[in-house]
Amino acid sequence: MLGYQVNFQLHHCADEGVAMKQRPSFLSGCLLASFAASTVFSAHAQESKKIEDNSFLIEEAYNQEDGVIQYIQTFQYSHKSKEWLYTFTNELPFHGQQHQLSYTVPLARVGGDDAFHSGIGDVALNYRYQLLANDKLAVAPRLSLILPTGDYKKGLGQGAMGYQVNLPISWELTDKWISHWNAGATYTPKAREASGLKADLRGYNYGASIIHLQSETFNFMLEGVKTASQGLSADGSKAWDSAAFIIPGFRAAINHASGWQVVYGVGLPIGIGSSRGDNGVFLYLSFEK
Repeated sequence: MLGYQVNFQLHHCADEGVAMKQRPSFLSGCLLASFAASTVFSAHAQESKKIEDNSFLIEEAYNQEDGVIQYIQTFQYSHKSKEWLYTFTNELPFHGQQHQLSYTVPLARVGGDDAFHSGIGDVALNYRYQLLANDKLAVAPRLSLILPTGDYKKGLGQGAMGYQVNLPISWELTDKWISHWNAGATYTPKAREASGLKADLRGYNYGASIIHLQSETFNFMLEGVKTASQGLSADGSKAWDSAAFIIPGFRAAINHASGWQVVYGVGLPIGIGSSRGDNGVFLYLSFEK
């Protein structure tokens, strides 16, 4: 998963505004329906391919192998704010495993009881370079362009082009334990407030995870993430706001004889610090071949 999604999910979606006539169950139902469809065709599944690059809010440092393409869907819902975020990400290698291109399209519902809005958010175009990859350690820095596709007047976007860097590090501790580490920053020059005011806004994110491989196709996960970003008020002032969560969960894989690997997962985001009491649910579904 990309660090851009961490930034959007943990801060943007929690602090900006979006009204939708659909219920959160619609998009989560899409994910569950996709999983059900994959299960129907799993009668001839194989058990050789282990789960590797399928984290929730933490980004792994594993680029896609040459010829392998991955389609990722996520859905997160906050019980406290009643906001939700759905994302679709497509990852593909570019002239081998050393270079990877991807894009992330978010759909969100943000706001409050008196003014919910929903729609597409700011789309991210991503490039990741496999700086290091061996049996124990992987490093893959990423650069993203965040396009102003979301409606900033409704809290769905920043109203300006943004730039993000993230440094994922993946460390295989033992045959059964793997850890991932992230640190990144975001910069959006001339970001817009709903009234049209502009200012340069900054943000940062960091986090880590520990994963236990119960088997090659079933893992227990624990992630911890924090984001902080500047917001612009109607009077032109800027203020920092932050969000932090721990996410216990699991993921499981179905390996098909055709070569497709379907990975599904469930996490329970638990707000800590300034986000205490903001709990929810996180759903994950990936198709890879």
